[in-house]
Amino acid sequence: MSLIVDLFREFAILSFVAFGGATALLPEMHRVVVENHQWLDDTTFTHLYAIAQAAPGPNVLVVTLIGWHVAGLGGALAATLAMCLPMSVLIYLLIDRWESFAGKRWQRAISLGVAPLAVGLVFSGATLISQAAGLGLAAWLLLAATVLANLKTRLHPLWFIGVGALLGLLGLV
Repeated sequence: MSLIVDLFREFAILSFVAFGGATALLPEMHRVVVENHQWLDDTTFTHLYAIAQAAPGPNVLVVTLIGWHVAGLGGALAATLAMCLPMSVLIYLLIDRWESFAGKRWQRAISLGVAPLAVGLVFSGATLISQAAGLGLAAWLLLAATVLANLKTRLHPLWFIGVGALLGLLGLV
């Protein structure tokens, strides 16, 4: 039971800085789960993130999988609830007040300031996962080619995923 309480406490704290969603918290989640508590190792953390991204649904699924791996069903429920509940309650209680300040200069400044914060957090999460995955030169070239093709064409992202999967199956990346 102590483990489930620890999971709940850690993810509840993380929920208050989840600008950009659970993916933006990957470096901090990694620090808490792998480095501080040693509940998972680097490889397992990366695999759980990959599974969460491959599955349909919200990106908070990674939190559920971490909880499940650490403490079974109770851990999955505790981690997911902790990640969603505290901030949801806070937003519910504050939304009317926030809306009453619509158009105020300080409100616009906060809204504009959170956007680059979320982008930076997501980027740091991507960096963490790519380092843990041990990408080689071919993978980095594929990444660069995918970004360029995505920016220059209107191809559906599933084509890029398919090409990456095929190259992976062939052992080229």
